[in-house]
Amino acid sequence: MRVAIASDHGGLNLKQEIIRLLEEKKVIFKDFGATSVCGSVDYPDYAFLVAQKVADGEYDRGILICGTGIGMSIAANKVSGVRCALVHDTFSARATRQHNDSNILAMGERVIGFGLAKDIVEIWLSEEFEGQRHENRVNKIKQYERQVTRSDG
Repeated sequence: MRVAIASDHGGLNLKQEIIRLLEEKKVIFKDFGATSVCGSVDYPDYAFLVAQKVADGEYDRGILICGTGIGMSIAANKVSGVRCALVHDTFSARATRQHNDSNILAMGERVIGFGLAKDIVEIWLSEEFEGQRHENRVNKIKQYERQVTRSDG
């Protein structure tokens, strides 16, 4: 599995903790920024970058972190082919992989602690999509995206 990860300035500290976890678990990843808490950056820039990398298949999954996770998840979900889930508990981490086949995880550094965030990432990376009745629902999302993309073109 290849993971693209990014944060804005508000999520940098949590991102660094998650990177340590990925290294420990020997997960292949690339950090797309930000690199400093000094100075404000715009979360959409990082969300769009990671989301496009995942949508294009360069990376299997993505992790996005900002202060709340909300902005990152909104921006990432604008990219066709992305199913970004904002998660702050382990039940949702499991469910969003099993039921929604989420390919990007968003979290908020100002919302959850480092220990819980690490648990969420471990669960989210290890869970598989269950398919079956959930596959029809995810396929409806994909079909809608194709319709919208065609009508925009």
